[in-house]
Amino acid sequence: MHESRPAAAGRRKLHVRATPYVFAFFMSSIMAMLMCIVITAANSNIDGQFLRRVLSAYSLAMPIAFFCVLLVRPLVMRLVALTVHPH
Repeated sequence: MHESRPAAAGRRKLHVRATPYVFAFFMSSIMAMLMCIVITAANSNIDGQFLRRVLSAYSLAMPIAFFCVLLVRPLVMRLVALTVHPH
């Protein structure tokens, strides 16, 4: 009988050492986009140029957010360890 594998199982994955960078990339990408949408909406009209303004803000915010996540991650991990019981 043929055993089916999930689609992602055949793809190559990054080494576990890349975890902090992959985490920072996804976290900063999502948070920067959400913040750009909210801040742009709060500071300007939601009109035909709204998406252009959001994407313009995002092009600046995302790389900055990425490096900020990389910088604060060790501190956050220590704070979590101090406040959460390990088991």
